[in-house]
Amino acid sequence: MTSLNLAGDWSLVNASGTHRCTYAVPGDVHSALIAATLIPHPYEGENELSVRWVAETEWTASRSFQWDGVEGETGWYLDIDYLDTVAEVRVNGVLVLLAENCFLRYRPNLSRALKPGENRIEILFRSNTAEAAKRQAAQPYYVPYIKQNTPIPHGNMLRKPHCHFGWDWNLAIAPFGLYGRIELKRMTPARIEHVQVRQNFNHDSTVTVGVTVGLISPDAGMEPARISFGDQTDTQEADLHQGGFNEISATFEIEHPELWWPSGHGAQHLYDLTVAIGGQVEHRKIGLRKVELLTTPDATDPGSRFAFRVNGREIFSRGANWIPADALPSACTPELTEKLLRAAVDANMNMVRVWGGGTYEQQFFYDLCDRLGLMVWHDFMFSCSLYPATPEFLFEVRKEIDHQVRRLGTHASIVLWCGDNELLGALKWFDEAKANRDRYLVAYDRLNRTIEQALSVADNTALWWPSSPSPGLLNFGDAWHDDRSGDMHFWSVWHEGRSFDHYRDVTPRFCSEFGFQSFPSMATIKTFAKPHDMNIASSVMEAHQKNAGGNARIAETMFRYFRFPMNFEDFVYLSQVQHGLAMRTAIEYWRSLKPHCMGTLYWQLNDTWPVASWSGLDHGGGWKLPHYMARAYFSPVAAVAIPSKDGAHIAIMGLNDTPAPVDVDIELLALSVDGSRHDLGRHKVSLPTDRAIEIGRIPSAIIPADAILHITTHTASGAPATRHFAPKPYKAFAFHDSAIQVTKASTDGALAITVQS
Repeated sequence: MTSLNLAGDWSLVNASGTHRCTYAVPGDVHSALIAATLIPHPYEGENELSVRWVAETEWTASRSFQWDGVEGETGWYLDIDYLDTVAEVRVNGVLVLLAENCFLRYRPNLSRALKPGENRIEILFRSNTAEAAKRQAAQPYYVPYIKQNTPIPHGNMLRKPHCHFGWDWNLAIAPFGLYGRIELKRMTPARIEHVQVRQNFNHDSTVTVGVTVGLISPDAGMEPARISFGDQTDTQEADLHQGGFNEISATFEIEHPELWWPSGHGAQHLYDLTVAIGGQVEHRKIGLRKVELLTTPDATDPGSRFAFRVNGREIFSRGANWIPADALPSACTPELTEKLLRAAVDANMNMVRVWGGGTYEQQFFYDLCDRLGLMVWHDFMFSCSLYPATPEFLFEVRKEIDHQVRRLGTHASIVLWCGDNELLGALKWFDEAKANRDRYLVAYDRLNRTIEQALSVADNTALWWPSSPSPGLLNFGDAWHDDRSGDMHFWSVWHEGRSFDHYRDVTPRFCSEFGFQSFPSMATIKTFAKPHDMNIASSVMEAHQKNAGGNARIAETMFRYFRFPMNFEDFVYLSQVQHGLAMRTAIEYWRSLKPHCMGTLYWQLNDTWPVASWSGLDHGGGWKLPHYMARAYFSPVAAVAIPSKDGAHIAIMGLNDTPAPVDVDIELLALSVDGSRHDLGRHKVSLPTDRAIEIGRIPSAIIPADAILHITTHTASGAPATRHFAPKPYKAFAFHDSAIQVTKASTDGALAITVQS
């Protein structure tokens, strides 16, 4: 035997012995207690606060296993990752691991702990919430953390998903457990630590692929090794010239490379990479692509570009921000992850941003992004707070960055590593930092510099961006309101209650966060609320709104644009309509600025639990109306209406994000509420790929008072695409009763629904 998988059913008990149950590993403790009906489901009603005690106590998970080795046999170790977070691992009572970083992979030596026959392994989960408070008290000065609607305090003290402590879209229960692998293994005679790939695109259109394999071996010696890339194989004798860390490498020349492209720009070809040494075999899928981040200064204006160029082609990034697939890690399955990511591609997205308050996802997430052609902007896991700058904390950070970059660096989908989310803004959010800015700025710089240097050591070819948002390297300016350079987070419409038109007051180079809220769909609401709870002011609905004043802001905005709905279900529906309209207003305008603006990533793609939020998808992956609307406003080829600042005219802008020019036929109508049509002309034009162009202008005065502008775009391939633009708020129109009739018919097991008006 050279390995033994220890996943499966474990026993779980709390420190006082009052709660015992089976614990499915990998998984989280809360999910085990829910399955055993020892706690209520925290997503239902107002149960969140009633289960917080789980994170405030200590728990022990244990199981027995058989080991058929020999007394004193060396080379055995435990392979364990996603251990969350402060934990002690014992084998037969021998302490083999003290863990304190959920983002590391641990491989402790077990040689002195194992015995022939039956063995027992135990994991003591310390209370992460208690440990966080203890570490805050031990800091040389107070380190502020983000306070999002009754959070659990001090989440910034631990290297654990920060959103577990609560966020303005997440509940605060601080889940914990073991979510990854736990295997007993033996070095035979070396183990593979990491596999890294370097790509060099040559002037003769060939690609040189360099593969480096890091190895740990207990002794010096020679060992046969085989590295294969595509249909080429390099066989060598690995010289383990010393005990400990060694490296072997191989180089492959790819003469006619098949490239990996973002979704919508070409195929996602992936080459097979296999590394075999000493009985170990590692497989990777490698996409060949050249990614550049363009930040060239403007010729005249005091700004600079922010654009991705892939394989020599500038790509307009269309997408959304990714947060963990579920608040309970046990539910973050490959199936759910694929459902969410496929929904992104189906809505014409080509990028997701892995946000810095969540986690480094498991391998299947990045494999899916590789296959689907989703570029990944990847934050390191720091968000919205200030963080310690002690040597001990920075040492953990350095190990974490090194491990994660070497683990994930082979993925074609990862196009950028970003230092953090909104830590520059956090310097202005807390009284302590405003009173002593120098102290906290120096601490931030030490953290950010540690991350940058660790990234460079792990992969000096990776693209680096210091923070999001950021005007640029060594620039500590306000990228929430300065749209001249770098990436921007624009929250004035939601947080300041401004009109949707305000999205057209800024011209970002790349907007990596912006959003508007809506309620989850009725089917989702029914999973946590009873009929008597279905009022936006009920305590249950307010418990499922984590942004202070969020429900009131949804209602206030609705008054601005619509006649107020008559019942709760209509309110929920209309909240999603206006959510989609807000995003459409921003995205269509910013896309019309191409190439000045080269990316829009809205907040957020998915939800972690059933909650009112900025998400386009319901918890579990069902499509809300905003996601259906996203499929339209992210359409690669489109004609959109952009009103002038003074309202005198409406520009029709042509957009084309495909690899080649597209011929379009644009039909413009003024469509009155009674259905009558007023022809406003047709335009035939070829849309270029490098910029948005103005197709024509319509004087606003020629649109009748009871009409909206209707745009139909015809292309040689596909059905006509339609859009509309309302020159005034929808509440100002006297819409007729649509008199919709719905009939259903079932034929041979298939359901046909006919909708007629």
